[in-house]
Amino acid sequence: MTETIFRRATSADVPAIVKLLGDDVLGRTREDIREPPNPKYAAAFAAIDADGNQFLAVAERAGAIVGCLQISFIPGLSKIGMWRGQIESVRISADHRGGGLGRKMIEWAIAECRRRGCGTVQLTTDKSRLDAQRFYSSLGFAASHEGMKLELK
Repeated sequence: MTETIFRRATSADVPAIVKLLGDDVLGRTREDIREPPNPKYAAAFAAIDADGNQFLAVAERAGAIVGCLQISFIPGLSKIGMWRGQIESVRISADHRGGGLGRKMIEWAIAECRRRGCGTVQLTTDKSRLDAQRFYSSLGFAASHEGMKLELK
C-alpha cells in the first residue's frame, strides 16, 4: 500500500482540491470545477493561507491529492477560554472511498487539534449525508447540537 502524507495545502493544490469538492452529489451543485479554476478559489486560498488559525490540509498518495479538509482553530471565552477545532470541507476522492483513508484523515485532524490545544473538535455534515453521519459517529462524534445556517446572497 502506498503511504499517505497529510500536509498543508499549497496554491498548486487548489485545482485538485476544487475537483474533490465538486466530486459528490452536493458538490456538483455548488462548486465550479471548470479549468482554469475560478479566480475566487485562488483568493479564498490566499486568505486561508494568510490566517494562522486556518489549516487547509491535503492527503497525498503517490504524488496525487486524494483527500482534503480544512481545520479552523477558534478561540473563545466560554468554557474558560477553550479553543475549538472546526473541521470543514472533508472530501476523499471517489476511487479512495471506503478504504479507511477518511478515518485516517479525521484522526490526523483530531491530533492536529490536540496539538494546538483545542478542548473540542466539532464539525457539521449535511442532514442528507447519512453515511457521513454514521462515519463521524463511529469516530466518537456526537450529534449534540442542532446547527443552523443563514445563506447570504
